Amino acid sequence: MLHEFILKNARIILENEVLAGSLQVRDGKIADISWGNTVAGEDMEGDFLTPGLIELHTDHLEGHYAPRPKVRWNPVAAVQAHDAQIAASGITTVFDALRIGLDDEAEVGVEDMRVLADAICDSTRNNRLRAEHFLHLRCEVSASDCLEAFSLLEGYGRVRMASLMDHAPGQRQFADPEAYRVYYMRKLKTSEEEFRRYCEKRMAESERHSAANRAAISEACHARGIVLASHDDATVAHVEEAVEQGIRVAEFPTTHAAASASKAAGLSVLMGAPNVVRGGSHSGNVSARELAEKGCLDILSSDYIPFSLMQSAFYLSEVVEAITLPQAMRLVSKNSADAVGLDDRGEIAVGKRADLVRVRVDDHVPVIRTVWREGARVI
Repeated sequence: MLHEFILKNARIILENEVLAGSLQVRDGKIADISWGNTVAGEDMEGDFLTPGLIELHTDHLEGHYAPRPKVRWNPVAAVQAHDAQIAASGITTVFDALRIGLDDEAEVGVEDMRVLADAICDSTRNNRLRAEHFLHLRCEVSASDCLEAFSLLEGYGRVRMASLMDHAPGQRQFADPEAYRVYYMRKLKTSEEEFRRYCEKRMAESERHSAANRAAISEACHARGIVLASHDDATVAHVEEAVEQGIRVAEFPTTHAAASASKAAGLSVLMGAPNVVRGGSHSGNVSARELAEKGCLDILSSDYIPFSLMQSAFYLSEVVEAITLPQAMRLVSKNSADAVGLDDRGEIAVGKRADLVRVRVDDHVPVIRTVWREGARVI
């Protein structure tokens, strides 16, 4: 049965311009885009129409499933709660990050990750979700159980991305050792001596496991067609290693040097949208806004605040003179789709999926009014 509707009187954010006009949807796809107004159709009252946002790395699901120490929520209910917040933030495609390889402070285990993966896949099959969900395996390569955990999850059909990360002391995330000490001593609630022993243990694990795990997971991902990402690269040597391993996305580089080298090597540079909105990194690393100003930023991720994705796009177009709203919107839609080979979405164009978001901006903050996924209203 033909399903068709028109959205009129909208400011439509296209790839390279904002068009005041109307948009026609037919059978879940964008059928026509036209200048000016029409008589028929739902009145958007001059609001923006953006593409549905595409989120490649969010750690947000785990907090719904394990909201308190020793508490586990029903996994299907947790996925639905997470999905509702994702969709209400204008995200229509999301890659949910699951831990692979666990460090000492993680309370959740690999069986918890399998439970969540099953809940996502089951909820997708049964059409319970508003956004479309894929799986992103965030592999802690310094962990002794990394390969075992990866082998248990790599075969899930919704796995489309994996990132290689090493959070051991002296590695990538914290360019400033003092920032690392303050962050982890507060997180682990340890004494100086306990923290020293913790660091020694983690560094030994990294030395023992990281190289072999990186190589094995890279090989498995290439064989399965899973997109690979590096994580927290800090040096040019890190980037060179990523290129050798066939990495396509550089997640959260911590320095200007690593971001510039990644860009020059043809990797898609991904940074955190909270970094943009806050004006800097919480761990003292490179500013995403500065990378955007220098042309070294390709993709934004909401990371731990789903709404920051839409917020950062409008914010960047306001505070960085050289970045237009269509350019900023590509950081949260088309560029993300291109990086992972989703060529049916990520922009408002004839023939693409009708993943759309109606947005009004009040006092510099976007207000999500309506969300459509493949032409069906989900918010």
